[in-house]
Amino acid sequence: MYASTAEARRSALSWAESSRLSAAERDMIRLAQEPGFGRWQEQIKGTGGCAHPIYLSGRTTVLDSATGVVLRHYDTVTEPGGRLAVRCRNRRESRCQPCARLHAGDTFHLMRAGLLGGKGVPPAVTAHPRLFVTLTAPSFGPVHRITSDGGPCRPRRDGGLCEHDRPVGCGLVHVADDPAVGQPLCGGCYDYASHVLWHAHSGELWNRFTRAIRRRLAASAGTSQARVGDHLRLSFAKVTEYQRRGAVHFHAVIRLDGPDGPASPPPDWATAGLLEDAVRSAAASVEVALPYLPGLGEHVFRWGQQIDVHPIRRAFADGPVSDEAVAAYVAKYVSKGVSDTAGGTDHRVDSSEDIALASVSGHVRALMGTAWRLGGLPGLERLRLRAWAHTLGYRGHVLTKSRRYSTTYGELRAARAQYALPAEDLGLTEVTEAAWRYVGSGHTQAEAEIAAGIAEDIATLRDIRHGMWGGGWSDG
Repeated sequence: MYASTAEARRSALSWAESSRLSAAERDMIRLAQEPGFGRWQEQIKGTGGCAHPIYLSGRTTVLDSATGVVLRHYDTVTEPGGRLAVRCRNRRESRCQPCARLHAGDTFHLMRAGLLGGKGVPPAVTAHPRLFVTLTAPSFGPVHRITSDGGPCRPRRDGGLCEHDRPVGCGLVHVADDPAVGQPLCGGCYDYASHVLWHAHSGELWNRFTRAIRRRLAASAGTSQARVGDHLRLSFAKVTEYQRRGAVHFHAVIRLDGPDGPASPPPDWATAGLLEDAVRSAAASVEVALPYLPGLGEHVFRWGQQIDVHPIRRAFADGPVSDEAVAAYVAKYVSKGVSDTAGGTDHRVDSSEDIALASVSGHVRALMGTAWRLGGLPGLERLRLRAWAHTLGYRGHVLTKSRRYSTTYGELRAARAQYALPAEDLGLTEVTEAAWRYVGSGHTQAEAEIAAGIAEDIATLRDIRHGMWGGGWSDG
């Protein structure tokens, strides 16, 4: 009787203590008491502290194809909960900083290989004509902005009021974090429909731009566009960046190679100056027309007037536009999204009510709402604007490249996996049999705190290594 009474008192005390703990604290205690807690920590460390890991269940068996002897075998049955955590591989910093860091590192090496060689690209590519090009969207209406000279905002130089009785000028000096920067002076005057539709057609505008460059190069060679490949190849890699006004612009590396790609030099007449002339001429001339639609009229989409073209200098040369600087610049922006620069959201929306409740600026909300409205109009179904309302109608990938520019993300990931788990070379022909299935994703509140701590520790160690030895980009 005394034993049962003491046990009851301990249970009552334990319940009283646990009732004073928060849900996160109780979850932390539960997690720490799990028998596989240590192994789970190892898994999360292996993902770099991924903020939203994918959990898989299954097995992999590697056999000698000649004899059928099992060389290696792995099964998640021995793992905590019978599952294995792998990276979510989300490129956005706003969703998962560890995976975004890894993706940015891969992007740096992908871009750098196309500029300096490596990863299958010969070093002689540094002598080929190479340009760093920025193409912008046109104006859809005046917005508040930061001036280059630090003076007052001057979106329009004339005074007075617009047709909606709002001032057409500003006159304030905006700082970098001013929420007004990028917002229209008058939402009624801003052409939201053209903004969204330009986004939806910017991919085709880029395709026509690259084809126009080839046509101009073919004319310089005195041949047709179909035969210009007998003389040279045009290679590129571009990244998409959102401006504060919510419009995308493209940063691109454009390179001229010989007829066999980066392994062959271009002809002597194919200079950086000739390529720059072709780029500027193509950017000024290409357009995409949208046929007349009731309620929308006709639209013709072109690039904006601001076009920057800079020759890329060799690494460590004087000037800001060098090989390393360009690769680092592109890698920086590949992990950004509309939420990082324009105050939007990285999550898809399923209804107009989702847009109304989204934690975004009024300007971005208007763009999302316009994309949703246009997505329901006959004649625009092919654009799938409602599926891309959260990206303000932009439907392209953040980074695209031509086939011969350099290596691929898949090859970089395969090389990293091979480096992390090198197989012993026994001179055997191996066959892999695998069976995997998805069983879950994400963290509980306590797991998320531990994963964030692991990611912070890894980042600190990375910074210490850089401080001691220096060096290039580390994937963490």
